[in-house]
Amino acid sequence: MKFHFKKLLQNDGWLENVVVETKVNGVIIAIEENVSEAESSNYLAIPGFQNAHSHAFQYAMAGIAENHSAGESDFWSWREAMYKLALALDPDQLEAIATMLYAEMLRHGYTHVAEFHYLHHEKNGKPFDNLAEMGSRLISAAKTAGIGITLVPIFYQKGGFDKSPEPNQKRFISNSVEGYQKLFEASERACRHYEHANIAIGIHSLRGVEPEAVKEVAENFSKDIPFHIHISEQLKEVADCEAFLGKRPVEWMLENIDLSDRFHFVHATHLNEGEIAGLAEKGVNVVLCPTTEGNLGDGIFPLIEFQNHSGNWSIGTDSHVSLNPFEELRLLDYGQRLISHKRDSFTGENGGSSAVSAIRQTTIAGRKAMNNFSQDYFSVDQSFNACVISAEHPLIQTSSRENLLNTIVYSSDETMQRGAIFSGNWKIINPNHEFTQNFVKVLKDLKHR
Repeated sequence: MKFHFKKLLQNDGWLENVVVETKVNGVIIAIEENVSEAESSNYLAIPGFQNAHSHAFQYAMAGIAENHSAGESDFWSWREAMYKLALALDPDQLEAIATMLYAEMLRHGYTHVAEFHYLHHEKNGKPFDNLAEMGSRLISAAKTAGIGITLVPIFYQKGGFDKSPEPNQKRFISNSVEGYQKLFEASERACRHYEHANIAIGIHSLRGVEPEAVKEVAENFSKDIPFHIHISEQLKEVADCEAFLGKRPVEWMLENIDLSDRFHFVHATHLNEGEIAGLAEKGVNVVLCPTTEGNLGDGIFPLIEFQNHSGNWSIGTDSHVSLNPFEELRLLDYGQRLISHKRDSFTGENGGSSAVSAIRQTTIAGRKAMNNFSQDYFSVDQSFNACVISAEHPLIQTSSRENLLNTIVYSSDETMQRGAIFSGNWKIINPNHEFTQNFVKVLKDLKHR
């Protein structure tokens, strides 16, 4: 199969009038530039975005947690609304929600998702006969939508530091490392039913798992796959960790776990200088979810300081209040500009293009979250996965090579986005596609909106 593009972004810049040829399985066999038959193409291609943090079921509550009662409204009050939804969903409903979500991710240019999955058990808290029933439904949703998925079955054991699980957490809980291992192995088997699914290790948080169990999983589970964990998202979490462990969360991880670039710390919002330097030195990747972090009032990650230490980061959509990767990047950048009063958040003192730096970071570190260590945006023998942009918008038509990617990242809207190509298949999704009816029915049946 052949794909034509007016321009295609490679690591060192734009190629002009490009033909990408793939095998039937979507693997690239040739990339040719300056091909006359591609001159009439109305498409630009950049690397498919990697959504490095997703809670699929939370898409069903996007936009409904904005009516605030008198008094304090914060992450912890939002969490109660999330628990209510989590307790209500059956496997069919989860699959319908996830299918719609993943199709929408493709429409916005994501080609892969790391699904941080902790909705494991039946509504009464008992395990399904198939321990990975709910994870299997997420894999099925990814297969139906046509997106790559890294399933991250989450070890969730506690209700907080030195606290038993709460009743409304009963669908999440594995009581022991042995219990989590059985869940993990069942999830690994489930991934074999979809060629574009793979597995990663996940700890919910230091407040959600006993410290010794965190050590055991990090030391004794496979060390050649990614390891994901929520960490230091909330100030209360940091304070509670200091009171219980005598250390801040990231400080404890640095001192007790053999960290490397297979580790992906989600949010890591509240860090001190030593933690920033330590994570960067170990090569740990931080997964930032700016629209969710902003929506929940988490705080602003110290990105400039982290990048000054050559720290690596990716993006995710987390609770899915937004599904646009460019919105994630803009909010991340603008938050830094607002607190630093400077405009070089992504480039630092070395200068250069903000968009080039952003795309490089979120592509390379995002792929690591999926256990893909490829550095090349597009190359022969690599699956063809792209975010597709219209070449017709006046701002894009008139942009120089130097300003084109900046225009896409900082000035694009949904009218310029044409979806994605995943594994050599077009995924230009109509918003009124067949998944919508199932999704709408689920939301109406849940009666929570």
